[in-house]
Amino acid sequence: MTAWSTSDIPDQSGRTAIVTGANSGLGLVTATELARHGARVVLAVRNTTSGEEAADQIRSAVPHAEVFVHTLDLASLDSVRSFAERAAHELDRVDLLVNNAGVVVLGPRRTTADGFELHLGTNHLGHFALTGLLLPLLERGRRPRVVSLSSISHKPAHVDFDDLMFERRWDASAAYGASKLATTAFGIELDRRLRANGSPVLSTLAHPGVSRSNLVPRAWADRGWIGRIASSLFLSVSTQPTEQGALPQLRAATALDVRGGEFYGPSGRNERRGDAIEVEASSEALDPAVGTRLWETSERLTGVSFPWRGAGSHSTPQH
Repeated sequence: MTAWSTSDIPDQSGRTAIVTGANSGLGLVTATELARHGARVVLAVRNTTSGEEAADQIRSAVPHAEVFVHTLDLASLDSVRSFAERAAHELDRVDLLVNNAGVVVLGPRRTTADGFELHLGTNHLGHFALTGLLLPLLERGRRPRVVSLSSISHKPAHVDFDDLMFERRWDASAAYGASKLATTAFGIELDRRLRANGSPVLSTLAHPGVSRSNLVPRAWADRGWIGRIASSLFLSVSTQPTEQGALPQLRAATALDVRGGEFYGPSGRNERRGDAIEVEASSEALDPAVGTRLWETSERLTGVSFPWRGAGSHSTPQH
C-alpha cells in the first residue's frame, strides 16, 4: 500500500485553520501544506516578528496563500482569552484547530504567567483553554476538527494528580512526558465528550515520532556549548526530517476517512520515524477515569468550561 503523503491532502479551499506554534518546525510545515491545499491559515504565535517571517516564507512557497498572524502565548491564560476574543470578532467559523505548539525545558523548574509548571501550563492547559474558548466557532465549521499533538514521551509517563506541577520533586523529562500524557488524555476525553453531546467536531491526535525541530536546541540551550553539540548530534543521527514528522498531524487534520479518537504516528520501530499510520495511546491516556479527573482539574485551573450540558460519556473511541 502506498504511504500517505501531502499529495493525499484533500482540497482545503474555503476552510479556515488555526495552527498554534506555526512559526517554525512542525507547525510551519503543517501551516504551509494547509495553505498549499487552499486553506485560509491563522498562524497563532507568541512572537509575531517570527510569525510574520513564517508567513512570508509560506507566501513565497505558495503564491496567493491566505495567511494571517495572530498573537498567542499559551503560557498566559490572558493571552489565550485575548486570542479567542479576536478570533470570535474576526472569524465566522473555524474548521480546523491544530494544537501544535509545545515547549521542552531541561533546566530548572519554570512556571507560566499563571503559576503553572511550564510544560503542563503550555502544552496542555493553554491548549485546553484555547479549545474550549474556540469551540463555538468550531461547531459552526465545515467538517470541523481538533488535532492534539502528542509525543512518544507520553507512553512511559504518568500524571501524578497529587503533584501535578512537580513542586515536590523536579524532573524536567518527567514533567515534559506528563504534559504530553495530559495532552493525549485530553484529546481522547474530548472525543468522548464531543460524541456524548452530539457535536459535529472531531477530536483526533498525532505525534511526530522523533522529528527535527527547534525544540531540541532550545531544550539544551541552558547547557552551553556542550548542549549545542549534543543537540546537533542528536538531530543529525536520531531524527527524521520535519516534513516527514508533520505527516501524522496533517493526516489527522485532513484525511476524509479519519474518525474521532484516532491517533496517528510513524510506522517504524518504537514509532520514532516512518510513514503516517494509526497508532495506539498508552493505557493511562485511554483510561476514562484519568480523562475525567484531568478534565475536571483542567476546568478548575483554567476557569474554562466547555459549553455543553452534562458530563462526557465513557464510551470507547470508534475506529
